[in-house]
Amino acid sequence: MMPPALRYIISINVIVFIIMAVAGGTGAQWITTSFGFYSDPLTTITEPWRLVTYMFLHGSFFHLLFNMLWVWFLGKVVEDHLGSKNFLFIYFGSGIGGALINTVVTAVFGGGLIPTVGASGAVFGIMVTFAMLFPTFKLMLIFLPPIEARYLVAGLIAIDVLFISSSDGIARIVHLGGAFWGWALLKLYYRGYNYDAWISALMETFKRKEKPKGPTKKSKAYNPKMTVVEDAEILDEQDQDELDRILEKISKSGYSGLTDDEKKRLFDLSNR
Repeated sequence: MMPPALRYIISINVIVFIIMAVAGGTGAQWITTSFGFYSDPLTTITEPWRLVTYMFLHGSFFHLLFNMLWVWFLGKVVEDHLGSKNFLFIYFGSGIGGALINTVVTAVFGGGLIPTVGASGAVFGIMVTFAMLFPTFKLMLIFLPPIEARYLVAGLIAIDVLFISSSDGIARIVHLGGAFWGWALLKLYYRGYNYDAWISALMETFKRKEKPKGPTKKSKAYNPKMTVVEDAEILDEQDQDELDRILEKISKSGYSGLTDDEKKRLFDLSNR
């Protein structure tokens, strides 16, 4: 029932948590110190992988549970609406961006001695994205009446702002940074920045650099009973996602809101 990107994210988070639980206190502590995020600038520069790995570590079962519930409930709709690659770009962009903003704050005010773990920065980015896509959608929370997404997310951000200087061990700057990047990346997406195309182009570049291993397979003999179809094109997943994005943009701002490149692309895709 879950789209692919969301399924992998939740699965990896759960698997890592199980590994940390099996490793025990000392082992879990080693994993945290080795892969958690330290916001001091020197560590961020010399060990950049922490910007990604910290998002898959969680300090407790409930820390993992609440993050995965949010990303499952809201992320499913976001991924279905934007596509898996765009969803992944916003998810990781928010998590990495939130950590980088925390690094800047640490460079100015000091700190960064305690490792930060958890997917909360990325989750906040997805929450803001959901609230921007479906602002009036009502969300149900325990002991609370239905609340529109825009008000709920705004309230959660306001809580982080109010308690930003508290010493409760919650990385509120990462939350706020993730929320900012979720907002910024969706804004850029609707201005024509297609992250799906970027990721596909990058993957295609790596494929071209790969050298074939071993002898190549011989082509099968031509079967005279088969029908040959020439001059036919089929929209692949990337083209379909791009067409969906352009049509979505037309529904929001009209045909006049398209750029010249988008109009040309729409014409080309429509003629296939």
